[in-house]
Amino acid sequence: MSLERIVSRVTSNQSRKLAEGHKAIANAIGYLDEQFCQVEDLQDEASPNFVEEVVTLFFKDSGRLMSNIEQALEKYPRDFNRWDTYMQQLKGSCSSIGASRMKNECMSFRDSCGQGNVEGCMRSFQKVKREHAVLRQKLESYFQLLRQAGPAGAATRPVM
Repeated sequence: MSLERIVSRVTSNQSRKLAEGHKAIANAIGYLDEQFCQVEDLQDEASPNFVEEVVTLFFKDSGRLMSNIEQALEKYPRDFNRWDTYMQQLKGSCSSIGASRMKNECMSFRDSCGQGNVEGCMRSFQKVKREHAVLRQKLESYFQLLRQAGPAGAATRPVM
């Protein structure tokens, strides 16, 4: 097989994987907003895994915050100020990476806190946890496909 054919196959394979990566991020549209694109803009050759590292830190931090919220809901029934404080921290983390659906559910939770609505808080928190799990799955798929596509894939950002 000639070098030209090998390069053509590799390029074709990378393009297919890149397209799959773009499809994965397209599936995440609605879960992410423009802030995610701004985080992607900060990635460069000096820090080629910057976005993935930021997202990994987000999931570590958000998991800790959600655990704190869950404990507060159990230990401090009807302590809406405490609940709201924890959820404000989680909302800020969501905003920083552009996790728009999670952020919206955090705002719903906070609205329920302001209304003194325990059931509303519980429902919203369950939705926050679901959105967190879905976002994690979508972003893991996205990063896996970008890694498979190689440097060309990492350098190309899909339009959101």
